[in-house]
Amino acid sequence: MRRLLLGVVLALASLYCSAGQLAIIIDDIGYRHTDEDTLSLPAGITLSVLPHTPLGRKLAEQAHAKGHEIIVHLPMQALNGKAMGPGGLNNQMDEAHFKQAVADAIKSVPYAKGSNNHMGSLLTQLDQPMQWLMEVLRGENFYFVDSVTTRFSKASYEAQTFNVPLLKRQVFLDNRVDQRALKQQLATALTLAKQQGQAVLIAHPYPETIEFLKHSLKPELQQQGVELVKASELLTLQFAKERSKASNDKEQL
Repeated sequence: MRRLLLGVVLALASLYCSAGQLAIIIDDIGYRHTDEDTLSLPAGITLSVLPHTPLGRKLAEQAHAKGHEIIVHLPMQALNGKAMGPGGLNNQMDEAHFKQAVADAIKSVPYAKGSNNHMGSLLTQLDQPMQWLMEVLRGENFYFVDSVTTRFSKASYEAQTFNVPLLKRQVFLDNRVDQRALKQQLATALTLAKQQGQAVLIAHPYPETIEFLKHSLKPELQQQGVELVKASELLTLQFAKERSKASNDKEQL
């Protein structure tokens, strides 16, 4: 049995080394009817749905039926004081209210497997709220994607401390939505995927972004030899790489 498991791990590690994998997460799903356009994108794209939104539950169900992976886009307090919307998490909440708000957000988004932060340039810098968050996510067997809306984010550190499977955003696709900027950002993500084995790109359901991905994603992936995967599949690849490294280190002792 151990030999079989090791064989699977090594096979996955080989896959890791042979091609780059790219996870694309579309944030901010749930408010606009135009968000339905994301359902026409390849099923490998992960959709991040805002909790308690008018269309969130419906779109999560439809996207799941089409093969998309679903995560919860948790609204978190920003430095600029921007309104978070329903289910927002802030630094004035006590532990009980904070954890209940996270649990309620998760319940509002069917089929979710993980979560990432919406805004959060203030809250993700704070140790205690991130500890409370990771305690809830660990109990739900969720993974977490640190959107890295601030370079001072503590979310990744706390996720690792609480053994919550972790991914980190490396590229934002559409801070600008002109074709040249979108193409440049996608190229950056593809290069990272090839160099590092995997990359996480976050985008938004802007009409320009959706049209760009519809027409440019598939040919760019094929040209660069990069595979589009769901976010959770990157965690499998991470595990394979770590097990392969541990096995090699053991053999060298």
